[in-house]
Amino acid sequence: MRAGFIVSFLAAALTVMASPKISKPDPNFHIYLAFGQSNMEGQGNVEVQDRVEDKRFKLISTADNCMGRKLGQWYSALPPIVNCYGNLGPLDYFGRTLTKKLPKKVTVGVVPVAIAGCDIQLFEEANYKEYSVPDWMEGRIERYGGNPFRRLVNMAKKAQKAGVIKGVLLHQGETNNGQEDWPERVKAVYEALLKELHLKAKDVPLLVGEVVRSEYDGICGLHNDVIKKVPEVIPTAHVISAEGLDDGGDDLHFSSESYRILGERYANKMLELLNKKNTKENKKGKEDKKGHKHH
Repeated sequence: MRAGFIVSFLAAALTVMASPKISKPDPNFHIYLAFGQSNMEGQGNVEVQDRVEDKRFKLISTADNCMGRKLGQWYSALPPIVNCYGNLGPLDYFGRTLTKKLPKKVTVGVVPVAIAGCDIQLFEEANYKEYSVPDWMEGRIERYGGNPFRRLVNMAKKAQKAGVIKGVLLHQGETNNGQEDWPERVKAVYEALLKELHLKAKDVPLLVGEVVRSEYDGICGLHNDVIKKVPEVIPTAHVISAEGLDDGGDDLHFSSESYRILGERYANKMLELLNKKNTKENKKGKEDKKGHKHH
């Protein structure tokens, strides 16, 4: 009887010892959500410099069996970052610029979902089922379980277990070229993301990139006038300029060099916002400390 008790006790003790520790999200793992269409996927030619691994820049695979990546697993962020259909895009040098300029203890991770040619409707969960999907797009959407918004949310929730979401990047609108209600529709998607992930807008800004400008014969260049109105309906939104960025020859997608610069611009805006937030929090902390002393 006593021997049996000892055996049971030892078995229980070993089970406890073998149980994995519950780890909290790492505050130094900065997560960014990214969604959009083909310019977010990235259509630039990948060159040697783009293949150099940055061990502090990660992606979570939002699709299964793509580039040998498994759904929900973290990998080094090498092109194509977004999916099997993309190439070099803005996320590549967004992440690389952040890791270069942030403290070495910080790692950057991206959660990307993008579908070439898609209307913003595809990210509207209440409306996506009514979207008139062309044959060539069906397989791309199916890669995201048939519901791109839900896949983005589910992978973002998984990412939240590892780190802290710091921002949302959007590059979409060519298919909604010139539609005046686009900013309000973007707002609805953004707010739905925040609600699902229990985030506050003031902590998670939205960065929206311009499309290829008209001076470079951008066939959707007029949409930039609509994009500029996004901060009017979303106070925490910021427009990323495409000034001086040429296309790759099709009047629609940026060149590789333009993608690198665009990604850097996204990153520099995010760094500016992070610095402002840190300065504000430090100031508030000092004021609270000072007020506490007076009490």
